[in-house]
Amino acid sequence: MIEFHLDARSGVSPYLQLVRQVRQALRLGLLREGDQLPTVKDVVARLAINPNTVLKAYRELEHEGLIAARPGVGTFVTRTLSDASLAAHGHLRHELRRWLSRARQAGLDDESIEALFMTTFRAAAEEDIA
Repeated sequence: MIEFHLDARSGVSPYLQLVRQVRQALRLGLLREGDQLPTVKDVVARLAINPNTVLKAYRELEHEGLIAARPGVGTFVTRTLSDASLAAHGHLRHELRRWLSRARQAGLDDESIEALFMTTFRAAAEEDIA
């Protein structure tokens, strides 16, 4: 089962962070069709957020056809976003972990690592377009 976390410094609304975490878990194959999401009550207790925030996230995911609520039973994944090629690229994940380790050894904190990655990612994407 997925365990949600929130980053108050991200600038992304809590409900959208939850939506993105579910999508990412679906994309990476960490959540599969039939898996149950945590109850709204459990998410509220764990993250100390408003129940309406969790409900909004779940409604959006349901609208996208990714999950379905079964009254009295729970909320379940109805379809996945996993890309078989992502699972096949374990070596890339290993290389990325090594890079992250080197970045931390160089004294970068999480925000700095994320900033470095995102600026490099965007620059590479712009080069690919040009």
